[in-house]
Amino acid sequence: MKKTLLFSLLLTYFFNATAQSNDKKPLTIGEIRSIQSVVLNETRTLNIYLPEKYDSSKAYPIAYVLDGSMHEDFLHITGLVQYFNLQFKMPETIVVGIANIDRKRDFTHHTDLKDLKKDYPTTGHSDKFIQFLETELLPFVTSNYKTTDTKYLIGQSLGGLLATEVLLKKTNLFSHYLIVSPSLWWDDESMLKKAAVLFKQQADNKTYVYISVGKGEHKTMQKEAKEIYEVLQTSKKKNLTLHYNPMEKENHATILHNSIYEALLKLFPYKE
Repeated sequence: MKKTLLFSLLLTYFFNATAQSNDKKPLTIGEIRSIQSVVLNETRTLNIYLPEKYDSSKAYPIAYVLDGSMHEDFLHITGLVQYFNLQFKMPETIVVGIANIDRKRDFTHHTDLKDLKKDYPTTGHSDKFIQFLETELLPFVTSNYKTTDTKYLIGQSLGGLLATEVLLKKTNLFSHYLIVSPSLWWDDESMLKKAAVLFKQQADNKTYVYISVGKGEHKTMQKEAKEIYEVLQTSKKKNLTLHYNPMEKENHATILHNSIYEALLKLFPYKE
């Protein structure tokens, strides 16, 4: 009798466990798409977060994340966007993570410095990547999703260098620039040295720029982040909103998530 009861209990457990193990479905937060780039002569992967109640007939702001691979910054930046929509009244926003193939190639401008060319042999093709953004990626996104005029560009380190270059040379491509610890040391600070002249040539469109750096980062990086902020500040563009955030407790490894949190908090302060 006891053996029969034990067998019955084991059999019930087995069937329940099997039913539970089969009761699963994919966890989906958006879609992965590919774009064939003529400019870059390669296929690029886009990781795209869509709001929970995504409606294809509705227009959404778009946040473009450099270093947007699944194992890089896409998921945790998406989490911040979703959280700020949930708690801080940020509009529902689509996130487009641009997956990397060679960030040293794509995010750095030309250099003739021998040490950089030796250490980064594929370097110096940000002009092509910016052309890809302007002529292929942005049109691809706007042709597949209804978008508002709000377009964020988010980048850190070399991604911050690229975001700064876009800001200085093609300001109108994005409405919001969230630039974290930009590697303006690149090419002996050549981009920083030309920044005032380049930015002066840009139309005074409504633009939001947030720049941050950690006080635990290299002194050179701290100096350069402050200097690019000061260049933008002295431009006296009437439609420029500018924030500079030197973060007391952050270093180069820890800053991105907390910095983007602070950036979104400035844009969407909590209200009871």
